[in-house]
Amino acid sequence: MKTILLGSAFAAGALTFSLSAEAAGRLNVVCSADNAWCELMEAEFEKKYDIDVSMVRKSSGEAYAQVRAEARNPKLDIWWAGTGDPHLQAAAEGLTTEYKSPLLDNLQDWAKRQAENANFRTVGVYAGALGIGYNTDLLKSKGLPAPKCWKDLANPAYKGEIQVANPNSSGTSYTALATLVQLFGEEEAFKFLKDMHRNVNQYTKSGSAPIKAAAIGETTIAITFMHDMVTQKEQGAPIEIVSPCEGTGYEVGSMSIIKGARNLENAKIWYEFALSAEAQSMAEKAGSYQVPSNKDATVPENAPRLTDIKLIDYDFAKYGSEKTRRHLLSRWDEEVKTAPQ
Repeated sequence: MKTILLGSAFAAGALTFSLSAEAAGRLNVVCSADNAWCELMEAEFEKKYDIDVSMVRKSSGEAYAQVRAEARNPKLDIWWAGTGDPHLQAAAEGLTTEYKSPLLDNLQDWAKRQAENANFRTVGVYAGALGIGYNTDLLKSKGLPAPKCWKDLANPAYKGEIQVANPNSSGTSYTALATLVQLFGEEEAFKFLKDMHRNVNQYTKSGSAPIKAAAIGETTIAITFMHDMVTQKEQGAPIEIVSPCEGTGYEVGSMSIIKGARNLENAKIWYEFALSAEAQSMAEKAGSYQVPSNKDATVPENAPRLTDIKLIDYDFAKYGSEKTRRHLLSRWDEEVKTAPQ
């Protein structure tokens, strides 16, 4: 990726450890956040360190697939952002490296638990809750009821009106799949998914794509993370954000150093940079409204507060495991994706 230079300077705060500002070399990053945030992180990191970053943007599922495929000859050094479940799976498979940051004690409890669940082969960098977003103009013009709950999305009135990502490529959508299973039990969840399937107009590759489509009027209803909905709303789109009545799941966006990284020391420098309060406070500049993991980072004013949302007790260890993930994705492929509409 060609480096994009931004005009604003990054003010580096004091950290509890020493990193050389004269570090040199290269760093290969796969980024699973939105493009704008990936580009901002790359530009500000290169301003601060004499390190040439080569970055590619991939959804969480795609990034995990690349890390797994390249296990014997890694091309990547660090995987930044994206839903935590595939990071946990990569950790369980020994695809990532144990690393304990000096900044661990500065992180929120949910970020530290993510690290502990992975034996410190990943760490939480932000959090965000799932929700339902809809285009208020389209909903009104089509005379449709406003959805309030997950189960509402099986209403035949919504036929062709819903967009959601494919859970094989999208960490967002896998989180939604795992959330529904934990809410309703596996059998009831898959019955609901098959009923909702009749209303889906497209399964996208990216988790944030559905709400972007809703923002420009290409679909009425989207399932994605609430912070992605805030991004579109802040840009003036007629989006209403719904926290489902039954409760909802959430992600712990994560970061992992790749086992066998060719630029290990530079990967550690990125790791510390990405966990710093200063770097995490930049997210809003890129239109990202997740809750940062560093306790001292500035939380965007319009970021959905987890304390205000009815969250389930999401089992990250179980649903981030290879066995559970493979089972659920296989069942989704066999029973939902191929079901008649």
